[in-house]
Amino acid sequence: MENRVVLTACIAEAEPLRYTPAGLPAITLLLEHESQQTEAEHPRAVRAAIKAMAFGAMAERLARQNIGSLWTFHGFLANPRNGKTAVLHIQDIQQN
Repeated sequence: MENRVVLTACIAEAEPLRYTPAGLPAITLLLEHESQQTEAEHPRAVRAAIKAMAFGAMAERLARQNIGSLWTFHGFLANPRNGKTAVLHIQDIQQN
């Protein structure tokens, strides 16, 4: 089974870089996306906000990025422990 997400979005919020108990850098972000999509052969304006996380070198890289900067995020979705909403786990980014 595949679980891959590619999303172009801007960094709307970023918590400060933190470290897991194992000493791994970690960051939590809020990403915002706006686009025009076609659904049932009709154009639709789409807006979405999604919580995202990154660990290790990717977390350190994201901690240096500006709020409002636009990126293409590659990763996968997972529910956090005790969480109901899926979170994007970022594995790679490309600046737009």
